[in-house]
Amino acid sequence: MKDNKSLWQAVKFTLFSISAGAIQVGSFAILEIFIQDYWIPYLVSLTLSILWNFTLNRKYTFKSAANVPVAMAKVFGFYLLFTPVSTYLGNLAEKQGCHDFLILAVTMLSNFVLEFLFCKFVVYRGSEDTI
Repeated sequence: MKDNKSLWQAVKFTLFSISAGAIQVGSFAILEIFIQDYWIPYLVSLTLSILWNFTLNRKYTFKSAANVPVAMAKVFGFYLLFTPVSTYLGNLAEKQGCHDFLILAVTMLSNFVLEFLFCKFVVYRGSEDTI
């Protein structure tokens, strides 16, 4: 039963992440029209996708009644590490000639895997299915 629950959580997290990814790619594409540096569109689009993904996954994937500010602070902590590292590496890759959308795709995939694990085992540990 627990394996089915974890699998279903992974499926829901994936679907919500796809929707957050669409928000991130869409906002990134729009911002890239006006702003040529990689890092500004990336940070703005990442922030929008984080807020979307956090809200949906807390309520529907992990069904957590955990203190929202505490849960958000934990996610914020994750992004305090992830964001500067991914921004720096993305900027380096762009300077080496990598296409911005390839960099974004690799970054989003690594974010997807790491964030699911962090949410499952850190943010919502012990508070799943409390709504």
